[in-house]
Order: sequence, then C-alpha cells, then structure tokens
Amino acid sequence: MFQASKPQTSTGSALRLLALIYHATVRNLRKTHGNAVVGLLMNMMQTVVFVLAFFMMFSFMGWRGSALRGDFLLYIMSGIFLFMVHTKAMSAVVQSEGPASAMMKHAPMNTVIAIASAALGSLYIQILSMVIILGVYHLAFTPIVIDKPVGAMGMLLLSWFSGVAIGMVFLSIKPWFPGFTQIASSVYSRANMIASGKMFVANQMPSYMLAFFTWNPLFHTIDQCRGFVFINYNPHFSNIAYPFWLSIGLLFIGMLGEHFTRKNASISWQAKR
Repeated sequence: MFQASKPQTSTGSALRLLALIYHATVRNLRKTHGNAVVGLLMNMMQTVVFVLAFFMMFSFMGWRGSALRGDFLLYIMSGIFLFMVHTKAMSAVVQSEGPASAMMKHAPMNTVIAIASAALGSLYIQILSMVIILGVYHLAFTPIVIDKPVGAMGMLLLSWFSGVAIGMVFLSIKPWFPGFTQIASSVYSRANMIASGKMFVANQMPSYMLAFFTWNPLFHTIDQCRGFVFINYNPHFSNIAYPFWLSIGLLFIGMLGEHFTRKNASISWQAKR
C-alpha cells in the first residue's frame, strides 16, 4: 500500500489513488471497533434509539396528527437517517488525519486520501445501517412504499455531501483553533437536533418560524426527501439548489483553507501541552 512506485500514466495514477482511498477507508472503518459486525450494530442501535425516542415523544405529546399522511414511522426515519448521515459525515471529516499526523510520513498518503476515506467510511456505515433497519421494518412490521426512491437516495447523498463540505471548513481551521473547532462542531451537531427541521413539516410551519430553519442545508434536504418518499407531500418552502450550491461553496472554502494549512503544517501541532 505504501510503497514507492514508478512513474505512471494519468489513468494508472487515478486507479492507484482510488486503491489508496479504498484501503484507507477500510482502515478508517476498522478504527471504530475491532469487530466490524459489532461496530455496525452499535451504529444501528444509535439510529434505532433516535427513531424510538422521537416516536415516543410525538406519541406522548399528541403530534402524530400534525405529521404527513402515510407511515408515521417512515416519516420519522426519513428525518433521522438524513440527520445521521449529515452529522456523521461532518464529524468524520473533522476527525480525519491532519497534515501533521504520523500517517502522512508514508509517501503515497496525503490529506486528500485521509479526508476521502473518512467521508466514504461514514457514508458506507450509514447506508448499510439504513438498509438493514428499513429491511427489518419492511419484513417484520409493515411493507414500506417509497414514491420516488431515486430522488430520496439523492437527498441522502446531498445530506452527506453538505456534511462533508461543512466538515472541511471546520477541518481547515482545526490546527489553528483546535478548542474553538471542537466546540463549534459540537454546537452545530447539537443545534441540528432542532434546526434540521426533522421534527416538523415545512409546509405546516408559519412564515415567521421558517427563518430559523431555511439557512440550514439539512432542512432543505430533509423536506425534499419527504417529498420524494410520500406521494401526497409536495415541498413548497425548500429546494435542492440551495444546499447543493452552498455545499459547493463551502467545499471550495474548506479546500483552500486545508491547502493553506497543509503548507504551513508543523509537527508541534501534535505535541501535548
């Protein structure tokens, strides 16, 4: 994996880079837990706990009638899955190997591979958990009907992409302000418990409340996803263009910041104070 190689063509270099990303992704997945099955089960349990907690909260507070017509549990899961994908992607990118990491001493390894492997690893584990949970629910409880599965999957990927873009911005400033980055990323993740809008239906929200949510790209992807999942819901106050272009802009800002940080990397960043 980390051996010096002879000059290659552009196609060979691209394939070699993809191979490095693949091996780094596998390593990143195995870091969370020595047993891959146990690691997957732990992630699934976290998602299931979120779903059950929101299900009980909606039931006890009598909010089930304000949800969409259709499978109520699918309505909850459509928000939880996208929230988990977005948050986990951001956290994985922020915690990826930095330019002063020991892994960067290996010649083929670089921060691009580290970031890509962290992002892809989080996407893999979240999609696998989602498929298993939906499969169990479909087989053991009630059949699931998704109106436009391709569009719903697209919103899941857009939620992941926006999480990666926001994580890149945090990662670019992490070596300079580690304490602030840790607090800011944690606050953002906690704030998304409410600000993502996964507990609300955008079409039923008053206009004065929409201003508290429309800035958030996750709010748009969740609302649009529900439009693809449920045949009788048509989103009016969200769109796909905003989270896409915002993520593109944040990704470029994060890449520029990461490039500047990498050029000024110092081994002393890893020293304990």
